Amino acid sequence: MAKKRYIKDHATGVSAKKHLGQHFLNDESVALDIANTLTQKGYKNVLEIGPGTGVLTKYLVEKDINLIAMDVDSESIQHLTEAFPQENLQILEADFLREDLQDYFGEEQFAITGNFPYNISTQIVFKTLEIKEQVPEFTGMFQKEVAERICAKEGTKARGILSVLTQAYYDAEYLFTVPPNVFVPPPKVDSGVLRLTRKKDFSIPVEEQMLKKVVKTAFQQRRKTLRNSLKSFDISDKLKEDIIFGQRPEQLSVAQFIELTQKLEADAISTND
Repeated sequence: MAKKRYIKDHATGVSAKKHLGQHFLNDESVALDIANTLTQKGYKNVLEIGPGTGVLTKYLVEKDINLIAMDVDSESIQHLTEAFPQENLQILEADFLREDLQDYFGEEQFAITGNFPYNISTQIVFKTLEIKEQVPEFTGMFQKEVAERICAKEGTKARGILSVLTQAYYDAEYLFTVPPNVFVPPPKVDSGVLRLTRKKDFSIPVEEQMLKKVVKTAFQQRRKTLRNSLKSFDISDKLKEDIIFGQRPEQLSVAQFIELTQKLEADAISTND
């Protein structure tokens, strides 16, 4: 069995654990820049995921917010509890992916931020989409490639499932790039910081699960036209003639994916009739 690797941050005594995907930010100016990505519009509550050594927490707790810092690492939790006695901060040893956030925020709105562990960063985004009704804003740091995928526009190679489903409900902005040398241990790639701002009207005129199924099926064979990649939907010959089926999935805007889903829903009804 391979040994788990631990690299200690000497300033705090907290070890970065490879199996948790931890790379501790140790640059104060970058931490401040990330903290300032929060606009504080439409919410008073903020959830920081993966606070680690607290370099970002330090700047978040200075804001006029109610902050929850959530981490699965008991060593980090112990350090944060000792380092941050502020009354507007609650420190929790918990796994964001497994938690019911209403246990902490009730029905109130809250923003999400953090230096997200690379190994669960996309899962964090997908869970956020599940609770989008309560999350008006989402900011934070990802592996650069992932951040670019989330923010990718139609017609680009980075366009995919993550970008389409995220941008169905949020406006996505890639804010700035962070080099490896400001982390302990340094990752092998650059990182990217983004902001997601929930759309004023984030309802969509199709079943969410159907949209998700259409997008995922289309991008599973991204080099093929939609006429070929969506064969499993048993599309009628008449609908196959629609010009949209001659395109590849990365060419479509969110609005076009929604339109496509509507057409597939209507086609299924008429075929069954």
